[in-house]
Amino acid sequence: MCRLCDEGIPQSHSASRRDFLKVTAATGAAVAGGNLFAARPAAAAAGDPPADSGRHGRRYVIRGGSVMSMDPKVGDFAEADVLVQGKKILAVGPNLHAGGAADVIDARGRIVMPGFIDTHHHQFETALRSFLANGLLLPGTPGGDINYYQYILLTFAPVYRPQDVYINELFGGLSQLDDGVTTVHDISQIHHSPAHSDAAIQGLLDAGRRAAFGYFEGAGLSHGPDYRYPDDAIRIKKQFFSSNDQLVTMIMGGEIYLPGYERAWQIGRQLGLQVAAHILSPFGMRPSFDLLAQGSGGDSGKLGIGSDNLFVHMTGMSDTAWPKVHDVGAQVSLAVPIEMNMRHGMPPILTMQSLKMEPSLSSDVEVTLTADFFYQMRATMNVQRALVNQMILDSGFAQNPPNWWPPQPPGVPNPLTTREVLRYATLNGAKGLRLDGRTGSLTPGKEADVILLSANAINVMPLNHAYGAIVLGMDTSNVDTVFVGGRVKKWKGQLVGANVDQLSTRAAQSRDYLLAQAKWPRTVLGGYLPGH
Repeated sequence: MCRLCDEGIPQSHSASRRDFLKVTAATGAAVAGGNLFAARPAAAAAGDPPADSGRHGRRYVIRGGSVMSMDPKVGDFAEADVLVQGKKILAVGPNLHAGGAADVIDARGRIVMPGFIDTHHHQFETALRSFLANGLLLPGTPGGDINYYQYILLTFAPVYRPQDVYINELFGGLSQLDDGVTTVHDISQIHHSPAHSDAAIQGLLDAGRRAAFGYFEGAGLSHGPDYRYPDDAIRIKKQFFSSNDQLVTMIMGGEIYLPGYERAWQIGRQLGLQVAAHILSPFGMRPSFDLLAQGSGGDSGKLGIGSDNLFVHMTGMSDTAWPKVHDVGAQVSLAVPIEMNMRHGMPPILTMQSLKMEPSLSSDVEVTLTADFFYQMRATMNVQRALVNQMILDSGFAQNPPNWWPPQPPGVPNPLTTREVLRYATLNGAKGLRLDGRTGSLTPGKEADVILLSANAINVMPLNHAYGAIVLGMDTSNVDTVFVGGRVKKWKGQLVGANVDQLSTRAAQSRDYLLAQAKWPRTVLGGYLPGH
C-alpha cells in the first residue's frame, strides 16, 4: 500500500523512486518522509471534503456558485453547478441533476472557475524567496551589482543536492496549489546529474498537481562527471513519461545562448516534446533568434522554429522574427512583473496584440517576486492599459491646440479587459503547454481542475462584477477550495494531506545548507551590498 496514493496523491512506483528514497535516507535527509504528508487538522467548522474525490466513478456536484467557465460554448452563469465524475467534468449549468450517490459541495458565495496555469516557474529556488529583492537579471549594467545570473545561477544553483531540489519542488508546488495554481511548467535549471533530475520529477509528482517538467540545463560555468544534459532526456522520457495520459508531462529545454543548443532541440523533437527557451534581449539572442526565424539557426544552419516551440519573455526581438512566431503557431509566455522589475525589457504585449496573438502568463522567479497569480494578472492588465492610454493621450497632445479627448489612433489596441486577462491566466496557459484538450476551462469532458474563490470575503463583498473581483480585487486569501483532476487538494482554506509546518522546516534547512555552501551570510535584513 502507498500512503500518498491513499491520500489522493498519485505516485510513480518505479525503481527510480525507491532509489531516490534510499539516497536521501542514506544522507540523513529523507525529505520524502511520510511526516511531510501528515494531514493538518481541518478547521472545526470546515466540514469534510467529498470522499474518494477523483476516483473512477465517484461523483460530486459543486452547486450554486457563480461559474466562470472560460469556454464561450459553455458560457458563464451568475448561479450554476459543475458536475464531476472521477477526474472529469460531466456537465456545467443551472440546476443539474447529480443523482443520489453524488456529494453536494455548497458553492454559494463563491466563484467557480478553472485553476490558474503558470507556464514558466523556476521552482527549485523556492527556499531562496525574496533573496534577490532588489536584483536585476545581469551584471555589468547600472544597478546590477546584485544580479540573478551571478548570484542565483552561478553561486547557489551549483551547490544544490538532490534532496534540496526535491524539497524546493515539493514546497513550491504545494504553495502554488494553495494559491489556486493547478498547473505549472517547472523550468528548474538544476539538472547537474540524473539524481537531480529524478528528484525534481519526484517533487512534482508528490505535490499532486498538474505539471510540465521542463528538462533544462544545470546552471553553472562547469559541470561534474555525472552531467548528462541534454542526452538524459531519452532516459527520463522513457522512465517517467511513457504515457500521454499523465498528470505530469515533459517539455524539452533548449536555451539558444548555450553552445550546441541544436542538440537539445533535436532530441526534444525526436521525442515528440514541446521545445522551450528563454528569449530576451541579453546574451546576443536577437541575432540568434533572427536566424532561427529564417530557418538558419543552430550549428547546422538549418534549424528553425515551429508550432512545437514555447518561448518565454520574447523581449527585444526584431520585427522580422515576430511574424514568423505568429505564422508557425509558436506559444509565448510573458512574466510581466519580472520583465519590468529585472530589466528584461518591456513586455511585448502590444506587439503580440498587433499580430492578433495572445500570451500565457508566468511567475518566473520567486527570488525576486511572488508567484501569486492575482498579481500576474493585475500587472499584465496595468502595463498594457498604461501603454495604450498614454498612446491615446499623446496623439491629442501633439495637436495644436491640444485635444484633451482624442479619438483612438489607428493601430492602437483597446485597453485589456479583466475577462481577457483571466483567459491569459487559464485557457491560454493550457494552450501554451499543449494541454488545452485536458484543462484550462470548465468544459464537459475535460479534467476537473477547479478552484472556488470566496466572493463573500470582506475584501471583495458585495460581488458586483465577477471578472473584476477576480482580477482586480482578490488575492490568495480568497482561494477557498482547489481540485486537480477531480481530487480535492485544498478544502475550505486548508491544504489536504500536507504538513505545512514540517515542509516549512525542511525548506528552511535546505536554505541554511545552500547559504552555508555558497558562503553567504544569513540575515533577513539584506545588506549584502550597499543599497541591498
